[in-house]
Amino acid sequence: MSRNEFICDCNIIHEEVVKDTLSKMADDDLFNKLAEFFKILGDTTRAKILFALDQNEMCVCDIANVLGMSKSSISHQLGTLRRSGIVKCRKQGKEVYYMLEDDHVKGLFELGIEHIEHKKLGGSI
Repeated sequence: MSRNEFICDCNIIHEEVVKDTLSKMADDDLFNKLAEFFKILGDTTRAKILFALDQNEMCVCDIANVLGMSKSSISHQLGTLRRSGIVKCRKQGKEVYYMLEDDHVKGLFELGIEHIEHKKLGGSI
């Protein structure tokens, strides 16, 4: 496959397509928030924490043991994930348990894993 195989050489503007797309285009604020959301997910440690929380509701100590990291490191990452609305927590006595924020986050995370695993097997989506 040549490097330029997917370059468009046409000089035609498909007005209806352009107008339709522009009419549906969200504002910059949404795209900024979307980029920030994916940037938060784009950290290996946070991705591992999300994987663990996708399996079970867990406390900081449990997550630290699963990942082989300090409680302090995990707490720092959980703070970032909480402020971003990706994880939430609940208290039970002195214990604090963390979980994914909602089914949207769970679905998005699982879809990402499914995509990667599918590509690894040579499939296309």
